[in-house]
Amino acid sequence: MDNQRFERLSSLFEVVSSLERKWANEWNQKNQLGFSKSHILLLELLAKEGPKRPSVIAERLNVTTGGVTVLTTKLINSGFIEKTQNNADRRSSQVAITAEGKKILEESRSQVKEMVNSMFGMLTNEEITTLHMIFEKLNSK
Repeated sequence: MDNQRFERLSSLFEVVSSLERKWANEWNQKNQLGFSKSHILLLELLAKEGPKRPSVIAERLNVTTGGVTVLTTKLINSGFIEKTQNNADRRSSQVAITAEGKKILEESRSQVKEMVNSMFGMLTNEEITTLHMIFEKLNSK
């Protein structure tokens, strides 16, 4: 890798890190529900696809099974998800969203929409498409 390419990639890494911190701070300041992005992503996954085993959740959210335990504990204690027995295999459990979880997810969607608009609203549709393709490419490696 030549020096110019390395310098540009290093600069890009710094910009991405800065954006990540900025967005995390903005989320923490505007978040009225007290849940992390991962909590919201978990609720979205369960609402869209139904009950999931913790191992599937870990894979889909790209976290460890220990991370799933931390995420689900707060949501179970809040009554937004519940742990159920898998009908096909009584030894394994599944996690499902509750009616209260669906309500809180609906509330969170307006906050998420506001955040996404704040982060990406200045981009054109073409820029969004290009950025999406770039992020997908980086994520598949």
